[in-house]
Amino acid sequence: MKAIVCTSYGLPDVLQLAEVSKPSPKNNEVLIKIHATTVSAGDIRVRTFNSPLLFWLPMKIVLGFRKPRQPILGVELCGVIEEIGKDVKRFKKGDQVFALTGMKFGGYAEYTCLSENSVLVLKPKNMTYEEAVAIPFGGTSALYFLRKGSIQQGQKVLIYGASGSVGSSAVQLAKHFGAAVTGVCSTQNMELVNSLGADRLIDYTKDDFADGSEQYDIIFDAVGKISKAKCKGALTPNGKFVTVDGQGIAKVRSEDLLFLRELVEMGAIKSVIDRHYPLEQVPEAHRYVEKGRKKGNVVINITN
Repeated sequence: MKAIVCTSYGLPDVLQLAEVSKPSPKNNEVLIKIHATTVSAGDIRVRTFNSPLLFWLPMKIVLGFRKPRQPILGVELCGVIEEIGKDVKRFKKGDQVFALTGMKFGGYAEYTCLSENSVLVLKPKNMTYEEAVAIPFGGTSALYFLRKGSIQQGQKVLIYGASGSVGSSAVQLAKHFGAAVTGVCSTQNMELVNSLGADRLIDYTKDDFADGSEQYDIIFDAVGKISKAKCKGALTPNGKFVTVDGQGIAKVRSEDLLFLRELVEMGAIKSVIDRHYPLEQVPEAHRYVEKGRKKGNVVINITN
């Protein structure tokens, strides 16, 4: 089968198209024919080995010293189950599914095997494979951090980086939870964030959300570019600051993906896709994502 293999840590050119062996499912696994995956922040961090010095050695032990131990990156995927192991009970051949693979990776390939007990559920019925694959990473990350901030109905919530993968999901989820949402983004992304349901918009190129003129119950930095100290004057006395940078990796369960699927099928959230690339252009997709200007998600089409 075809796959994109990360041959070492470094620039996007380390990602190479290769022929690799098609996997076979173990007794508790399903074989998935992948239709679509994405280029996520997690894929970029692994390929570049972007790790703080304090965690350099532990991360090398986990990921691999000279190159990723799991060379086929891609942390989210959507496809159809082609084969099941003899002990599998939750799924059957032909099921259309979407998943988060976590540290197993494997999305940049035509096929992968996942345990039936992994973060794997049936995809939303009202979405294509490409639309559905843009939900898991950003959606579960946003859900985790909003819950970490103890989001409640009626609160004022500010999302910094509201047009990215995590931020665009956070705007929609915060609205679903009944919050008054302020989205912070650049001028060119204000129309998008407004369409996602934000009640108020702040253009960070022109205005400073932390000038003290407004206070929020939750400030969520969805891109990891601001500090708690900067936000101090913009938080209510019991306000909480949460960020994707330095507050741990989102802990994700199948229940979270099921919850997101329900919201999609009831029309409460939608996916945001910036660009599509074919599998062989994954290096180009990485270069684009690294610019830090994408809107929502960059999708990789595996199957035409």
